[in-house]
Amino acid sequence: MFGDIIRFLLDITFTLFGAVLVLRCWMQLARVHPRHPVTHSVIQATNWLVLPLRRVVPGVGGIDWASIVAAWLVAIVYLLLLALLSGLNLATFLPAALGLALLTVLKWGLNLVVWMTLIQAVLSWVNPHAPLMPLLQTLTAPLLAPIRRVLPLLGGIDLSPLVLLVIAQVALMMVARLSISLFGFY
Repeated sequence: MFGDIIRFLLDITFTLFGAVLVLRCWMQLARVHPRHPVTHSVIQATNWLVLPLRRVVPGVGGIDWASIVAAWLVAIVYLLLLALLSGLNLATFLPAALGLALLTVLKWGLNLVVWMTLIQAVLSWVNPHAPLMPLLQTLTAPLLAPIRRVLPLLGGIDLSPLVLLVIAQVALMMVARLSISLFGFY
């Protein structure tokens, strides 16, 4: 039971921090204003790790690669801690952890897409003028736009968030299957 509690706490802590690092990259890619309160909070929470990495890993093509590398490093630490808890030999698990960490970062990003889309959909029904809505729309618009071009409104209802949720869930299933088939670990 104690091991399950530790595993749960590690999962929550590392998943939230990893998702914030992916969100930092996503916000820069979507060109969210740096003075937005959420952006400011994300930057403040991650600067301690991202800024030193920026000296080594520059941003290219508008992508904040330092944030992605930081998320990958966080995923490696997370996986090594899980392996340690499971009693695996860290030296033999490390090569697999390097590749599995990439899939973990992808999983964090896909989960972020799911949550942002869900929150935006619920807020659009409950409080479409919520202060968080412009940020959510800015982040999800590039993902929803291609779906909206293909899928027309159905009786005035936009089903594109539902389609995006289904696509993200299918992608999460594929990442899980790939993790298990390549590394025997998820």
